[in-house]
Formats: sequence, structure tokens, C-alpha cells
Amino acid sequence: METTRNGKSILIHICCAPCGAPSVERVKLDDWQEVGLYFSNSNIYPRQEYEQRLLYVRELSKIYKVILEEDEYDHDAWLEHIKGYEHEPEKGERCVKCFEYSLARTASMAERYGYTAFTTTLTISPHKVSRIIFNIGAKFPAYVPYDFKKQDGFLRSIQLSKEYGFYRQPYCGCEFSMRRS
Repeated sequence: METTRNGKSILIHICCAPCGAPSVERVKLDDWQEVGLYFSNSNIYPRQEYEQRLLYVRELSKIYKVILEEDEYDHDAWLEHIKGYEHEPEKGERCVKCFEYSLARTASMAERYGYTAFTTTLTISPHKVSRIIFNIGAKFPAYVPYDFKKQDGFLRSIQLSKEYGFYRQPYCGCEFSMRRS
């Protein structure tokens, strides 16, 4: 469904509620007139983990009164996208491919739903290199390079997770990141 929005609007690719809460707070402080969330995480494995994270993202969207769009879960398509990079280390080329997958889907959804901009919560993690995400995002004209790690973003995510009782996952999401756990 196509939607037209009035004014400055941003769609946030969200990986989980703990990363999303401080990110939503931050963009709201930056005077975005409309904020939406996009849960697009076909990288998450197993499906039960995906469903658990989505459950808490739904709760977050109610708490912050923001729209939540949910992508279809298609782990096989994601596996095909990162094929050949399965043995890469964390922060390696597999992660780059994963970020490309998520940001491309978010760019498409932002355009389809009439958002003037989009960003991702992925930059809040101390385990992710924001510069890599920014370089990928720069390929999309509507991308806004928020570094949610700044201003104690990760610490705020821990605080808000405790306050709201959000589930905090023990690994990034894919089965390959589970090796480090």
C-alpha cells in the first residue's frame, strides 16, 4: 500500500527493542514529524528467536506510539544473499552483505510508504562498525547516518531494557554469530 506523508518523516530499520528504544528517543529529539519502525530481519536464526525479538519490538512501538511495519521473514533468501561468506568472522564481509540486505529492503520500504528518510538501529551496537554501515547507507539518497552509539546510546539501551523489561538477546542474530556466544 502506497502512502503519502506530510513533512519530515523517518523510517528506522530496527533489529530489536533494546537497540530501538534509545534510537527512537534520539530521532524524536531531532524534530522528525513522523517516526516509523521497520522490522526486517531475515538474518535472525532460529525463527523462534525472530518471533521473540518481534514481540518486544511490537511492545516498543506501543510504548513510543510509533508505526511498526513488519517485513516477511525469509531466512532462505538472506542465506542466498550472504552465500560464500558463511565462514567470515564477525565484522567481516558477511556482516557487510547482511547490512546491504537490510538497508536495501529498508530503503525500498521507506520509498513505498512515503518516508522522506530512513536509518538503522544497527549503529548502536559496540560490536558493529558504524563507518561500514554509513558507507553502505550512502548508496541510498534517503539514508540518514545516525551513529546511535554516540551520546551513550548503548548505555541508554541497557537502561531502557531494564525499565521496560525488554528481552536482550545473547548474539547478533544469524546462526554464524552464535559461534562467538
